[in-house]
Amino acid sequence: MYLQIVDQVKQRVASGDWAPGQEIPSIRGLAADLKVSVITVKRAYAELEQAGIIVTNQGKGSCIADSVPDLGSRMQEEELYRHLRAAAELALALGWSARDIAEALRNVQQQAKQEK
Repeated sequence: MYLQIVDQVKQRVASGDWAPGQEIPSIRGLAADLKVSVITVKRAYAELEQAGIIVTNQGKGSCIADSVPDLGSRMQEEELYRHLRAAAELALALGWSARDIAEALRNVQQQAKQEK
């Protein structure tokens, strides 16, 4: 669940929905809204802090960091990696070799280029 919170905050920041410096829901408030434990939200906020996406000031709450890393590109790369992993797992289940997978990827990439 904490990863879902992390992803949702990242998406809001990447889309510009939450701007740098903007306050975000308190840990207790978000936990109550989502009906999850405070520990779950704390874990998500700790990960977001470590990634430099939010800043927490004792007694003042948390806000979006003034200088947020480029989440759009990073999120796209993470999504691409998830899709590639799923495709690789399916290909392995079908008995494809690494060469088969690479060739299929090249073919799909060429098709995508031609369609643009």
